[in-house]
Amino acid sequence: MHSPGKSLKEALLYAQSEDRLTVGVYESAKIMTDDPDSVSFCVLAVDEDFECDVALQIHFTLIQSFCFDNDISIVRVSDKQRLAEIVADKSEQLEDAHCVLITNPSDGSWEDPSLEKLHLFCEESRRLNDWVPEISLPAR
Repeated sequence: MHSPGKSLKEALLYAQSEDRLTVGVYESAKIMTDDPDSVSFCVLAVDEDFECDVALQIHFTLIQSFCFDNDISIVRVSDKQRLAEIVADKSEQLEDAHCVLITNPSDGSWEDPSLEKLHLFCEESRRLNDWVPEISLPAR
């Protein structure tokens, strides 16, 4: 069985290769507002800044409740730096990797197997009342 962290990394890379990643709190919120049905999976990254950033905490709360309302799987990672490395375009330095969305393939094609595993992991966690389970991303 793959670790959830490995599945998450694979799902992110796969979505990125298909141009189905949205990175950034504002960008994510915009997609959620404009096209909620397109969102498949949400990753929130907390870091030490998060503890003192009230605006960010409010955004997270709104994003979380949006995900719950729309049946979107959602996880937390504690290593924002690592998440940023995975989803960064080599050319850009990522400022805002606090929220990353994976959207559905537009043509309705088959889900990525690693994303399937993550949905199952989230379902299991919800059954245990862990609504936003934390996943550790593998090192390089």
